[in-house]
Amino acid sequence: MNSDDLDLLVRDASALFECPAMVVDMAFRVVSWHRPTDFVDAPFDASVDGGSLSYETGSVLAASDAQAHYVSLVDSPFRRRFSLLVTGGAPVGYLILVDVGNRLEFEDARRFSAVESALAKQLLLEESRGSSIQSTEESVLQHLLEGKFTDESLFELQAASAGLKYMAPRRLALANLELYRSASWSDNALRGTILDVFPMSRPLMHDGGVVFFLNSDPDRHLFRELSERFNLRVVISAPVERMFDLPQAYAAARELMELLLPRMPHPFAAVAEDYQALLQLKQLEARKDLALPSVRALGERDRAENTLYCLTLYTYLSCHHSLQETCARLYTHRNTVLYRVKRMREDFDIPIDDPNQHLALLISAALMLLEQGREDVLMPKEG
Repeated sequence: MNSDDLDLLVRDASALFECPAMVVDMAFRVVSWHRPTDFVDAPFDASVDGGSLSYETGSVLAASDAQAHYVSLVDSPFRRRFSLLVTGGAPVGYLILVDVGNRLEFEDARRFSAVESALAKQLLLEESRGSSIQSTEESVLQHLLEGKFTDESLFELQAASAGLKYMAPRRLALANLELYRSASWSDNALRGTILDVFPMSRPLMHDGGVVFFLNSDPDRHLFRELSERFNLRVVISAPVERMFDLPQAYAAARELMELLLPRMPHPFAAVAEDYQALLQLKQLEARKDLALPSVRALGERDRAENTLYCLTLYTYLSCHHSLQETCARLYTHRNTVLYRVKRMREDFDIPIDDPNQHLALLISAALMLLEQGREDVLMPKEG
């Protein structure tokens, strides 16, 4: 393993372990591969022919940790050994070995370590050598999302040379693949469906998820169907004016996805605008001092006595002082809500009826709810 050519290193690794081998980068694009001439395997062939892993394979890799592990595929008789390639403490790609002889588990771990180290270093070196942005459709979009274009004119030149000159997406969609499982590892049913439902959306794997681009505002019904069919959790970004603004839209979509994943373990399709108030409040979460002193005192009472004053205040204000709607939202009897409102007025001197204080009270109550871990109250109702 002394070569300074990645293809030769992969060929040597294939010979050393007597099995087909493949190296992919962190975007799950096939960088190098080697297989015996008589080897036939549907998932392997599909990855080579398509230049990237299927979403199914990518979802498994994205969900795994740094430990090597074995996976059996539905549409292949051979197990795979997946391992992360790391150099200088940074992950740069993956090594995939096809265990045709069912003996890789018995190999010396030090041999794997040496091979993976050599491949990782060479992969990083060759990526550095080719650091100038390639003019392919996928590579330009990948580099755009990664924020590697600092000059809009350079981006426009690269986009034109890649055939993206007339691409004018209004939004992007980010699909999390942690729940996604398809019947086949090689047919890429999800990609095909996305292209059928959203033509010219140019889906690509990025940071362990699937990103695709929308030319119009989202049809929520179509997104709900897609998420339920493939067990996806999807975030649709806010609108953008220019393609060059997509990195900011993508970063905001990722932020919203990270917020929703632990709170919504089932498939969903979320539109950014529905959560804008929550995201803005999360930016203020550490600024407890912005809350009115009287509402902070209300929060202290909730914490000390396990009461629901802040929740009641926020709901009452959100319902524009409608007692009926407040009771309905809280599933609470009218007399209980009236009692809490009276205590807030008399015991905490909260100016609940002052229109000039409405916004300050609403924000203060929301900050207290965030402190109590009640983001669910600030989220839109599903449906």
